[in-house]
Amino acid sequence: MKILTVCQYYHPEPFRIHEVCEELAARGHEVTVLTGLPNYPMGVIPDEYKGGKHRDETVGNVHIIRVGERPRKPGKAGLALNYVSFVINAGAKALVMKKDFDVIFVYQLSPVLMAVPAYIAKWFSKTKKLAIYCLDLWPASLASLGISEKSFFYRLMRFVSRRIYKGADAIGYTSRMFKKYFADELRITDKRFLHIPQFADELFSDIPPATGGMDRINYVFAGNIGHMQSVDTIIKAAALTKDERIVWHIVGDGSALGECRKLCRELGADDRVKFYDRQSVEEMPKFYAMADAMVVTLADDPLISYTLPGKIQSYMAAGRAVIAAANGETKDVIKESGCGRCAPAEDEAALAAIADEMASSDLAGMGRAAAQYYRENFTKKNHVDLIEHMLFDMI
Repeated sequence: MKILTVCQYYHPEPFRIHEVCEELAARGHEVTVLTGLPNYPMGVIPDEYKGGKHRDETVGNVHIIRVGERPRKPGKAGLALNYVSFVINAGAKALVMKKDFDVIFVYQLSPVLMAVPAYIAKWFSKTKKLAIYCLDLWPASLASLGISEKSFFYRLMRFVSRRIYKGADAIGYTSRMFKKYFADELRITDKRFLHIPQFADELFSDIPPATGGMDRINYVFAGNIGHMQSVDTIIKAAALTKDERIVWHIVGDGSALGECRKLCRELGADDRVKFYDRQSVEEMPKFYAMADAMVVTLADDPLISYTLPGKIQSYMAAGRAVIAAANGETKDVIKESGCGRCAPAEDEAALAAIADEMASSDLAGMGRAAAQYYRENFTKKNHVDLIEHMLFDMI
């Protein structure tokens, strides 16, 4: 197949899309990527991409075409300008670039508007087949920016999002509950849907098995610390746990970090909670290696419950037990796999109770169950097989 992939983000930005494209190319497909300039998440374009450099190149047998965009800046206006600049520049490029593709593939993160250049390429070429792989639900993702569902902008984006999804020939999605959102919220049912779970970075599969602590039980949270992640639930639970061996480690950065540090001091949990700065992907395995169990928490929000955080795959690939406070898909996967315990979202008392319970349980056995479930459901081979199958079925 000749595949045009459209995604605002690409390597060296921290998303799996470049691994997917390189694997498709390794399988003999001709892959072209239309993308922007790397600047996620800090809004800084590396020097090697300035001045028109690396705008048209081949890496890993993938042809990469980059267009200019306004770097991300803090605040809603800064993000909006970043999103719109990519849509405009990539849309213009889609008009003039070579268009002899068999299929167009949108790897859709936020915003859903990144699919617009793909539709422009479709409208002005002989390529009439377009698939979307949805990793972020829209307009649901706007809730994380504090935008009310009753606002004009939200209702406008609901209309736009529905048109974008409705126009696709096939829709892949990361979480099984996404299909329910498409049906219930966007009233889209007449599509070919395919569940395509994410996969973890391969370096997480090389972490030695957990040995289990005698004097200390380490629970590790890794990732973004925002309001949607409800990390304050961890702090509150830490103050309630009875097993004095338990130490909670919070690795990462985000908009709610300051609030979490303050809450930790107010609750007198400094001896039970340890904070670490944002770490590079290469540094993360050492934190996974120290963990007896990994932690995931999410806000008590109906739309958030549709999502299965990508960290779940990383936790499982590392063969670690999982302790969680979440609803929906996260709860279902933990129960189905037998990899740990899950309390209701934002319920610190329930999280503290299962933390105490797990401290005296077979954490290593839960970790083995996690690794087994990962191998059966979340590998890169399985992921790319499903994407390839979705694209082949359209032509």
